[in-house]
Amino acid sequence: MQEQLERRRRAVAERWNLDSEVVLIGAGEPLPVPGRADRTYPFRSHSEYYYLTDRERPGGVLAFDPQEGWVDFVVPVTREELLWSGGVEGRDEGVAAAELPSWLEERQDRPVGVLGAPVSGVGSDATLEADLRYELNDVRRRKDEVELERMRQAERATSAGFQAIQPLLRPGVTEQEVRIELEAEFFRAGADFLGFDTIVAGGANTAVLHFPPTARPFGKGELVLIDAGGEVQAYASDITRTYPVSGSLGPEQAELHSLVRSAGVAAMQACAPGTEWRDVHRTAALVIGEGLVEFGLLRGEPESLLEQGAVTIFFPHGVGHMVGLGIRDAGDVLKGRDGMYPGYPRLRFDRPLEPGHVLTVEPGIYFVPSLLRDRELRERHRDTVDWERTDRMLEFGGIRIEDNVLVTEDGFEVLTADVPVLP
Repeated sequence: MQEQLERRRRAVAERWNLDSEVVLIGAGEPLPVPGRADRTYPFRSHSEYYYLTDRERPGGVLAFDPQEGWVDFVVPVTREELLWSGGVEGRDEGVAAAELPSWLEERQDRPVGVLGAPVSGVGSDATLEADLRYELNDVRRRKDEVELERMRQAERATSAGFQAIQPLLRPGVTEQEVRIELEAEFFRAGADFLGFDTIVAGGANTAVLHFPPTARPFGKGELVLIDAGGEVQAYASDITRTYPVSGSLGPEQAELHSLVRSAGVAAMQACAPGTEWRDVHRTAALVIGEGLVEFGLLRGEPESLLEQGAVTIFFPHGVGHMVGLGIRDAGDVLKGRDGMYPGYPRLRFDRPLEPGHVLTVEPGIYFVPSLLRDRELRERHRDTVDWERTDRMLEFGGIRIEDNVLVTEDGFEVLTADVPVLP
């Protein structure tokens, strides 16, 4: 791992190409749980710090002086920590954090950019900070062998969880019961954390993009949307599947499920070096637009329906985002862009794909009552949407299918291909 850290630091320093500017990257501090005495939330180092240190130790600061190189400032382990927590990661690594003020004093007349978590008592040059982060993200986006192996381990744990909950997809089982078994299997299969808060939604709840599981039991014939992922050494998997409760899909469910799957396959096949991410979204959106015309919800040509925003009524989010060191990993837009295009939802990631990029591909179709009852929306799309049929489907919910895709030198690899799309 030390060899990879040195490689990452060299790559970042070369991209920054600094003269006299100083960079500090903070790990962060534990966050207290309000009103819970001395309890804190589980500590996670800021991703920018973790990428260059592989350390979850709070209070650390990684410093860079282009004239002298990198210095790790770490908080020494106390007797109290050893008493209450036992072994502490990184206890013998780096320079004591108490030396940071004097290190900065020697460089007091030089510009400072702070990345990661804020560093107490240190101001940051906003323009320098933005430039540093932009270049750091560019290096971070291309996953190295260590990162990919951790992601594959996280995927294997996540896949095991999805396999384990198949027998629970029956009437009377609750969203929360599925969550419990899913997460337990993640950890049994090797995950050491959750990539994000697990989403388990049944029935109409499947139309809520980030629905937290409840004690609501599944009903016969409903859909269940599960969006979850385990994490291994800070690297995540992010998978969504939509399954039937009864064991088989109804006619409308089957048609729309097949449509979402077709959109995902087409989008994944579009993932190749040099392809613009917005074109991957466009690929999925056009498949969905054409399918919804055949289904009878939309009227018109797919290209025009996308440009007018009619497809986005039922596919209201971007086709995906970067994943790796957490979700939403180092995803941003190319300078001069804002991720906004006529008819599209806002794209969190907007730049050409490169080998080593890992992204989610997650098209979906949703019937969101609060959105579909909007009078202004109905008037604007009175000629492109069959609102009578739409009204009959307000309780349908939603369907999302999400995979993680690695862009390779000559195409793509689906990292999550072993997770069943249907039971």
